[in-house]
Amino acid sequence: MIALKDALREQARIEGFDLMRVCAPDAIPQAAGRLDEFVRLGRHGTMRWMAERMGWRGDPQALWPEARSVIMLAESYTPRGDPLAILARRDRGAVSVYAQNRDYHELVKKRLKRLGRWLIGAAKGTEIKVFVDTAPVMEKPLAAAAGLGWQGKHTNLVGRELGSWFFLGAIFTTCALEPDSPEDDHCGSCRRCLDICPTGAFPRAYQLDARRCISYLTIEHDGPVAEDLRPLLGNRIFGCDDCLAVCPWNKYARAARETGYHARAELAAPRLEDLSRLDDAGFRRMFSKSPVKRIGRNRFVRNVVYAIGNSGDPGLAGAAADNLADADATIRDAARWALGRLKREPRG
Repeated sequence: MIALKDALREQARIEGFDLMRVCAPDAIPQAAGRLDEFVRLGRHGTMRWMAERMGWRGDPQALWPEARSVIMLAESYTPRGDPLAILARRDRGAVSVYAQNRDYHELVKKRLKRLGRWLIGAAKGTEIKVFVDTAPVMEKPLAAAAGLGWQGKHTNLVGRELGSWFFLGAIFTTCALEPDSPEDDHCGSCRRCLDICPTGAFPRAYQLDARRCISYLTIEHDGPVAEDLRPLLGNRIFGCDDCLAVCPWNKYARAARETGYHARAELAAPRLEDLSRLDDAGFRRMFSKSPVKRIGRNRFVRNVVYAIGNSGDPGLAGAAADNLADADATIRDAARWALGRLKREPRG
């Protein structure tokens, strides 16, 4: 099977993946306990799907008992510039790097299916299932077990060959492939990712409380954001890249080969005033084929109006006021809060 694995790795490269590693389905025995603690402490917030089917999520073998190998793939989406520079432009919205163009779920899944079909053709009788962040599969622990990297102190995956900027995909297969060795933790004494977090979302190293994470608050959380957290969002309107961006291992990050991950000009630094006036149809047009689309217009405009309140720019008060009569109660609340902030905090 060594020759097959080598050929599979080369085919993965041809398909556009940067790295491929393999682990056994039973390679993450610690995952179930960690997930149980995360949910028991309520750190998953309103992400009820994390608590559902925990048996599958914590044990890949339970998800598909016939699987004998898990092939983990990594694909780079490294930004071309400094992703934190936008934070100083308070009249603009900061969209997480991964969401500034095409939805990676689509692109990665197509590659996985093509690679899976190649494997079926090369190893007769083989069966596969492919997963990209939409099933009860714990990709990060599996990727660490396979040797793609390690889960850093911010709980995201870090790789010596890829830095922090890469997507993960998984192929479960009935084909028995030689597993790779897991990667050691190379964070050392560094705590840049912990120290930069605006909301203090890390109770301790290697632990995340999603309820305070800006990515969770702007993407997963529905309804009003707690008032004490709103000022800490800054101009982040979809996700947050702070903890990823400061990782020193990014000196090894590879440029994104997929042009669909290169930032669209209109999403690299969008004007808050323009975004605040999007109706549902305009939102859908602007974010067609984008990961942003899935949160819906109301949640997105809520984030934009919070960012307007944090801008310190009285010139944006009109944009906030235009949302006082919005049909969505959360947006109306955000508009009142933003106007109050702008009156108290003029640009200095």
